[in-house]
Amino acid sequence: MALNGGSFHRHDFTKLHVRDIYALLIAAIVPRPIAFITTINNSGVTNLAPFSFFNGVSSNPPCLVVSIARKADGTKKDTLLNIEANGEFVVNSAEDSFVHEVNASSKNFPHGVSELEQVGLHSLPSDWVRPPRVSESAIQMECRLEKLVELGSAEPGSATLVVGRILGLHVANRVIENGEIQYEKLNPIARLGRDQWLRGGEIFRMPRP
Repeated sequence: MALNGGSFHRHDFTKLHVRDIYALLIAAIVPRPIAFITTINNSGVTNLAPFSFFNGVSSNPPCLVVSIARKADGTKKDTLLNIEANGEFVVNSAEDSFVHEVNASSKNFPHGVSELEQVGLHSLPSDWVRPPRVSESAIQMECRLEKLVELGSAEPGSATLVVGRILGLHVANRVIENGEIQYEKLNPIARLGRDQWLRGGEIFRMPRP
């Protein structure tokens, strides 16, 4: 039986700077799956970036949500600008076999530069949307913009919640066995706090009551 007790550090978010709040949130909300997102701009250039404030939210309609924070100067990131302009994006799985490329894609490249090319990953054409898929990713979800929800007022730390309707899902045969995804073959990575990531770990089954 779990026992309550002991002492706790208390953090009053109404009195903390946004940098301190962010550091506490990413340290406490763990592990966080990574949405490795491809979009295109109006010139057809592919943008690629990882986001760890991400999850699935409904199956009818099939939707996921990604939180895209503002840059330090309060401006919007290219991923958000492209989604606002075109209403389409692809969420690709982030895996251990290309974890360094996932990390490298988070660099602040100049506007109009393709991170996909810069980090050495490759693209596949999508079936339902214009942005391409990442060929190295075993799972790819093609999405159409369902809704944008603004949190904050464009100051650093504010964000836009992007709700995407999943139009279709691709799963590579290399990670499927007996009709199920084999997570030992997928080797997904996740984010923790600070500069820490999560890979591997014990996989076990536990039926819901």
